Amino acid sequence: MFRSVDEVSARLAETGYLASPAVATTVFLADRLGKPLLVEGPAGVGKTELAKAVAEVSGARLVRLQCYEGVDESRALYEWNHAKQLLRISAGRDESWDAARTDIFGEEFLLTRPLLTAIRGDDPKVLLIDETDKADVEMEGLLLEVLSDFQVTVPELGTITATRRPFVVLTSNATRELSEALRRRCLFLHIGFPDEELERRIVRLKVPGLDGTLAASVVRVVGALRAMDLRKVPSVAETIDWARTLLALGATTLDEDVVRDSLGVLLKHQEDLQRAAAKLDLDAV
Repeated sequence: MFRSVDEVSARLAETGYLASPAVATTVFLADRLGKPLLVEGPAGVGKTELAKAVAEVSGARLVRLQCYEGVDESRALYEWNHAKQLLRISAGRDESWDAARTDIFGEEFLLTRPLLTAIRGDDPKVLLIDETDKADVEMEGLLLEVLSDFQVTVPELGTITATRRPFVVLTSNATRELSEALRRRCLFLHIGFPDEELERRIVRLKVPGLDGTLAASVVRVVGALRAMDLRKVPSVAETIDWARTLLALGATTLDEDVVRDSLGVLLKHQEDLQRAAAKLDLDAV
């Protein structure tokens, strides 16, 4: 899919995703080696957007498994359409059970979920396993099985093996430690907050109507907030939201009134707002 690291950077940039050299290199290696990519980092730094950008530049279908506490095999792999099966059995009451069983456990009654969807078919796919750390440990065992051999066994149908492996991205906010077995099967990438120059470029790209001087001020203020002891520091996504807010307000500079009135776009807890209002020195940024 990608011939060089520079090509990764250039093609991702065409989608609006500005990748650092580390990001571009790891995406290139994951593609070249055919290994899943585990991306960790705080919320809002572009982990999920990276998978979306890779799918866009490669013309692949994005298949997303959103993890949460309690997600199980039926939500991740497949389940049978029981209502439709019962209708089929009712419609063929005169048939023997063996004949009905052969019929109701066919493709027509199979509901494929993200993991099975991703390994079926010959079309290119990007499999995004989002917020993996929110899933239970048992779910990790299922992921290990699928990502090791890219095959799934459906007892009634047999083993389904991928004819074309998807590009796999697992994301984690590191709220829980993932197993070493899962980490071992993946290439690892940590995406942190970008440096000031890169974040300024991101803001100018995502909010093209924003003045360059104001964009630089926005990034400096966000950097100062991240240096504070806050309950939740602003993400890159919130930096972009704030830039759009300032543009909508018609602001040309960051004076005290503008910052005070719009700080809730960046900070989402009252104690953070109070601490920032007390400590933020706009003259210094």
